[in-house]
Formats: sequence, structure tokens, C-alpha cells
Amino acid sequence: MTKQVVAVLGGTGQQGGGVVDALLGAGKFAVRVASRNPASDAARALAVRGVEVVRADLLDPSSLRSALAGAHGAFVVTNFWDPAQMPRETEIGTAAVQAARAADVKHLIWSTLPDCEKLTGGRLKVAHFTGKARVDAAVKAAGFERHTFVMPPMYFQNFLTMMAPQTLPNGGRGWAVPIDLAARVMHAGDATEVGRPIAAAFAAGDQLPDGSRLAPCGGIYSVNDFVGTLNAQGHKFQALQVPPAVYDGFFPGAHELREMFEYFAEYTYFGPEHQRYITAADALVPGGFTNFADWASEHMKAG
Repeated sequence: MTKQVVAVLGGTGQQGGGVVDALLGAGKFAVRVASRNPASDAARALAVRGVEVVRADLLDPSSLRSALAGAHGAFVVTNFWDPAQMPRETEIGTAAVQAARAADVKHLIWSTLPDCEKLTGGRLKVAHFTGKARVDAAVKAAGFERHTFVMPPMYFQNFLTMMAPQTLPNGGRGWAVPIDLAARVMHAGDATEVGRPIAAAFAAGDQLPDGSRLAPCGGIYSVNDFVGTLNAQGHKFQALQVPPAVYDGFFPGAHELREMFEYFAEYTYFGPEHQRYITAADALVPGGFTNFADWASEHMKAG
């Protein structure tokens, strides 16, 4: 019997790549990936693994028709940090959702985050959270047979990229942040594992309540937790709490991350209903998710 198709929009990125891996591993669906450049190394590597790669671009909604045609399910993720998407993330996500509905996709899974602006009464914008959250209404209103929301955690992988340790004012190395170092408010996890509950949600069908919100993560951490774990593994990192105004001057875009940290301190990463969403993701992945200590021991070895 021919397998039903799940289309992954964003399948050559970090989160979408994990979804592709999980879908292929489960073996229940044929996988189709939308790529703006099917000739790229990433796209060709997917094709070798049996993925159908179709030329399509989130920036051009009309191009998504071929990627979504005949698909039973679709996973959609946008990328705020792509300069072309950053100012238009809500528009781009909404257009992709509408394209999936027009293609008669039965089950849509949208990668979202909490609406920080709404939760804080407009005090904190946190555009890379709120821009995704504003698409949620379009998902609910579209009229899919089934829809599911997934909220990815703060990635452990960020410690290798945008959150890599920096030289501190005191000459040490580590992290300067604008919140209490002991506040355990950051839900974090391995980016490659986000696809596991997504693949399970597609497979679960109507056994999963419609509109479910899934929050996969390896744990909830403070800055001190991260530093303590790394130092127990042989590193010599430090952490400093700095005033918000000082943090804002550290680098371009610091204001966005400062608001993010302040939101964490008030509501935690996944927001006030975090435990319900985490429990829903855990139920779909009985083996659970990798914790920071195990991830760091493999990916952040001390020199």
C-alpha cells in the first residue's frame, strides 16, 4: 500500500531536519521536503535517503502548491533569524498555513512559541516568540481535520553558536545575562529530538486530541545549572548577572534577547501552562528526551 505523504516545509533546517529524521525512522509515512534549492548538498543528501525533494520557498506561497499537493500531513516551521523572514514571520507562516489548507492537507503541525506580548500585556515583545504565536489563530481558523502545535525548547545547540561562551568583563569566559543566575526558568533540549513527538503526533491521528500543544524538552534549567554542569565536566566557565541596560549594549539585537530573558524570569520559557504541554510531549515519546549533562558530555568536551 502506498504510504501517505507528510510534507515538511523547512526540512533542510535544524528543526525540520529532526522532523525528517523522526519520520524516516518511524517508517509510517513517505516524506516530502520543500527546498528553495533542490540541488544543494543538504537537499541531495535527503534525496539519497529516500526523501522526495520539491522546489518551493516559504517566501513565495504560490511555490508551495507542488510541495503540499496530495499530502496527508504538513509540518511548517519558519525561521525568524533568516533576515528575509525576520520582519515578515507572521505573514509567511500564515500564508504557508493557508496554502496547506488550500491543498486539502488533513493534519497540520505548526511550530510555534508562547505569545510573550500578550502574556505580559505588551510590556515585552520578544518578536521571535510572538511572531510565531500570532500564526496560531490562522491555524485554528483554517478548518483542518486535525491541527497540532509544537513548541521547540531553547536548543542546547545554541551553546555552540549564538550562546557560545564569551570573554567576560572580569577576564573569565562564560555568560553575562540580565536575570537571576539561579532562576530555573529555561526549558531546553536537543534540537535534533524535536521531531520525535511530531512524527508520533502524525502517527497518532485522532488518538491525539485535536489542537494539542506539545513542548518537548530535556529539562528546565537556570544559568547556574548550565555552568555547574559544564564545570563538573572539566570546563572553567563563569556567569555574571548584569543590569538590563548594560546587556542591551553588548551586541546588535541584544534588546530582543534581553526581553526574552525577562520573559523567562516571569513566565518560564514555555509559559504558565508549561507542565501540561511537556506532559503531552512526554506521553508521545516514552523514552523521554536527552538532558543537558548527557548532551554536553558528547558535544561540549573540555579541551
